[in-house]
Amino acid sequence: MSSPISFVHNPSAAHLQQLGVVDWPIWSCGVSCFPWTYDEREICLLLEGDVTVTPDGGPPVRFGAGDLVTFAAGLSCSWDVHVAVRKHYRFG
Repeated sequence: MSSPISFVHNPSAAHLQQLGVVDWPIWSCGVSCFPWTYDEREICLLLEGDVTVTPDGGPPVRFGAGDLVTFAAGLSCSWDVHVAVRKHYRFG
């Protein structure tokens, strides 16, 4: 079974342009811990921050600024924001 969280560290500018990341909305969050469930797939590019996301019943995944992260639909997890986050994101 594949992980419900995957990421690419420092994806190429061409890949980001192909995805249209610069046109995605931006979400920000301060240092905090909270539960979250993804109703649909999310792809995001962290512009700033350092986060550990722990899927319910799974191993933690840590990522930060420059990472392109994909969360699977149906994922329930806990976010632990170590350094305030700013990210571009897209659902679906």
